[in-house]
Amino acid sequence: MNTPEQFWSWFQSNRERLTMLNDISDQERQQLLDDMQRQLDAYCEGLTFEIGEQTAQGRTLTISAEGDFDLFRYVVELTDNAPNVDWWEFVPFKQPKGKGLNVLFDKYRFETAKMAFQQLESEEEPDIIGLRIALPDFPPDYRPTDDPDEDDDLLVGVYVTIEALLGEFDCTTLVGYVEVCPMPKEPFKEGFRPLDDLPEFVEWFKASREK
Repeated sequence: MNTPEQFWSWFQSNRERLTMLNDISDQERQQLLDDMQRQLDAYCEGLTFEIGEQTAQGRTLTISAEGDFDLFRYVVELTDNAPNVDWWEFVPFKQPKGKGLNVLFDKYRFETAKMAFQQLESEEEPDIIGLRIALPDFPPDYRPTDDPDEDDDLLVGVYVTIEALLGEFDCTTLVGYVEVCPMPKEPFKEGFRPLDDLPEFVEWFKASREK
């Protein structure tokens, strides 16, 4: 296992090409990104990265554990040891992407403005959030699976959408259970709230938990 310093040494050696990512050939760009993933794997397998678009302030490099809580400490260790590099900001974990999102996952499209959520409370786990997510275009043939070897693309897509709303850290550490259902005819009378209100609800939940 490589050290954070070894990863950042490679980054420093390649930072000019990484900064000018849009100005190099497709083949060189892909080779560079593949090399960077190999360097990240040498430090900790399971981590991924995202390089943001170039702006007047430079670029952002986000290091992610892909929601694997056991790898969170490696994300923190790596970003805590990041060098001070002009035109670069190093960010731990995928950040919230705002409201009104339109997320494509597999064959499904999730528009947060058309979705709703309901909190599911648990006496056994009061410090985590359970969510029932109502979908306007609920697949009529959907059947949830309890088979861990069988991917539930609909549920995974909903989880990806929630992560985009909340960010990786809050989604992983606070959301413990998610289920999906068709959108009721009168969702707000049945205790649902617009999904775009979820970030504010999570902030309220965190504040109430600290009291």
